[in-house]
Amino acid sequence: MDRILVVGAGGIGGVLTSYLVEQGRRVSCVARRKEIASALRERGPVLRDEHGEREIRGELEVHLEAPASGEFDFVLLATQPDQVEEAARGARHLLAKDGAMVCFQNGLCEERIARIAGGERVLGGIIAFGASAPEPGVYERTSSGGFMLGRLDGRLDDPRLERLATALEAVGPVDLTANLRGARWSKLALNCAISSLGTIAGERLGPLVLHRFARRLALEVMTEAVHVARAEKVRLQKVSGTIDLEWVALTDAERSAPASPSLLAKHALLLAVGARYRRLRSSMLAALERGREPPVDFLNGEVVERARRHGISVPLNEAVVEAVKAIHRRHRSPSMDSLRALFDETRKAAEVRARAA
Repeated sequence: MDRILVVGAGGIGGVLTSYLVEQGRRVSCVARRKEIASALRERGPVLRDEHGEREIRGELEVHLEAPASGEFDFVLLATQPDQVEEAARGARHLLAKDGAMVCFQNGLCEERIARIAGGERVLGGIIAFGASAPEPGVYERTSSGGFMLGRLDGRLDDPRLERLATALEAVGPVDLTANLRGARWSKLALNCAISSLGTIAGERLGPLVLHRFARRLALEVMTEAVHVARAEKVRLQKVSGTIDLEWVALTDAERSAPASPSLLAKHALLLAVGARYRRLRSSMLAALERGREPPVDFLNGEVVERARRHGISVPLNEAVVEAVKAIHRRHRSPSMDSLRALFDETRKAAEVRARAA
């Protein structure tokens, strides 16, 4: 049976660890916060899902840092995006000869980890469910869903993909993709809106999308990300098999018209997504609450950086980056008023650009 190391004991890492241990897998985890490590050692993880709350029993080794020695078939990187490169460097020596690191972050982290571990030793895992850690060692699954696994080069004949899929089926359904970049960019566009705007608003997804102005901001943020993906020659792939970001992106007519049947349909889609994932809460917001720097540079900042390379204007994503960083600097606080202020500021800036043109 494959040996698995989970690096990161936040919501996603904790949920992964819980299900894998419950399945009887050989699991070790790295929990860098002492209070989390202590809770996991003394009691084991506590999991809350649709079946209720339960303490997970099984074989689990807990480390404060990556162990000095050992050999693991899979190293599951479940840290925040801004911590993933450090985590990969710290665990690289633990990979078995044909082992693989698996990126579960939002953003485009596989490219970064490939430079550390080598492209042949990196797999990508896109997560389609929500999770949180309300207390040390307590993990709550906030929505259903599974995974999409793949390699940057698109190959599906890697036997590690099937082995990893078999292990992760304990958590949720697993699909394999030959278009990992397209799936990553689609998820990036979605997270640039949902995660970042939820951070600014300080709200879960359900209440967030009830506001029409928030949905409009989300559509415009995603539209900019889609334009950059096209410039990067990425073929976007549907998120969770249903959300087509190419269709979601606003047309020029929809951007200028106050309403249209197609625009109403896009608002309706966001309402449906909000209803399904209503309890989803941004991990970036949790990072801010813990006093950590929010990884917005790996989401909207990634779009901004790549847009500059192609000479593309992305004022909404630029404004979102600045708003999240202002919250981190305590110049703003997360609230619907902050999100409304961002909406009003971007409207005024758009009017100025239109007059100048």
